[in-house]
Amino acid sequence: MVVTFTDFGCHGPYLGQMLAVLRRHAPGIEVIDLLNDAPATDPRHAAYLLAALSRWWPEGTVFLCVVDPGVGGERLPVALKASGRWFVGPDNGLLNVVALQCHDSSWFEIVWQPKSLSVSFHGRDLFAPVAAAIASQTEEGMLIPWQGPNLSAWPQDLAEVVYIDHYGNAITGLRYQHEWQGQALQAGGHLIPSAGTFSDVQEGSPFWYPNSMGLVEIAVNRGSAAKALNLSIGQVVRWPE
Repeated sequence: MVVTFTDFGCHGPYLGQMLAVLRRHAPGIEVIDLLNDAPATDPRHAAYLLAALSRWWPEGTVFLCVVDPGVGGERLPVALKASGRWFVGPDNGLLNVVALQCHDSSWFEIVWQPKSLSVSFHGRDLFAPVAAAIASQTEEGMLIPWQGPNLSAWPQDLAEVVYIDHYGNAITGLRYQHEWQGQALQAGGHLIPSAGTFSDVQEGSPFWYPNSMGLVEIAVNRGSAAKALNLSIGQVVRWPE
């Protein structure tokens, strides 16, 4: 199984081109389009979202991960094996949080090169064929072991908004801890109370809760937290002293 995670957006030809390559190189492999509105050109925040989403998939899943503002530059093309799942993408931080939060991980440099490689679309020409090969177990010769990036500057959890969903809910990079329940959260100059779910508060009221991915999320019942509280990706959140 190959799962896509990109910042391509919902319009334009890029996802379709990449999926066509997957179908051509691995015609018998299931392909699932997971997310294509990851924070645009922002691998740091996207990394925490990827780590949260990937925990729900079975071992053997191959994630094709493309949030790659440095495409064509000096960043390496890499693959990561973590907790039995594979992640293929650029070495720009996008895969780092997966490695941090997994109990076992191994890094590889992609040394295979296609006959034709666009300088601006490695997702289609390089990462997709490699992901297809890993899913088909035909990746021999494509990868060599690599020591991996320096993760010392990367926190396990990020106290910032990492994603704004379709409803305007603001998802943070904080994995929920039970002892936080009942505490207020501060974000954007607002003090936000906790609640169990949307129906626990009045319509139009803001609150935070542990979402279905296990992350702290800020929401407004039947409204947009992003608009009501002026929240955006990168907004710092914290527990008041």
